[in-house]
Amino acid sequence: MYKIKKTFHLAYGHRLLNYKGKCENLHGHNGVVEVTLKAAKLNREKMVMDFTELGRKMKTWLDENLDHKVILAKADPLVPVLRGQGQDCFLTADNPTAETLAKLVFDAARGMKLPVAEAVFWETPTSMAAYRE
Repeated sequence: MYKIKKTFHLAYGHRLLNYKGKCENLHGHNGVVEVTLKAAKLNREKMVMDFTELGRKMKTWLDENLDHKVILAKADPLVPVLRGQGQDCFLTADNPTAETLAKLVFDAARGMKLPVAEAVFWETPTSMAAYRE
């Protein structure tokens, strides 16, 4: 099995509902996303996928959805307040934890028909979550 990995950087804000700790407050992160693709055989160029093509597809999705956004749970009472002030929010079904965001990235890659093996979401330089099937 061949695998390739591309790394992306983004900035975002979030907070966690029903959580007691620092992350219950609205705050920001400089996150890192890693997307790993897999293939049993290489394409005609002898690649799993061109890094440039993978980068273009994932960066476009990340820029449009997560980068420089406030990521909140749909149930967060701040959503109407922030949107009322013109703030660009991305809403998740559940708390926007690193685990939730790793699966979100994985699902986005799969939705683009990429042969995704794993998505990793680094919330800080020492804390990450991964999702793979």
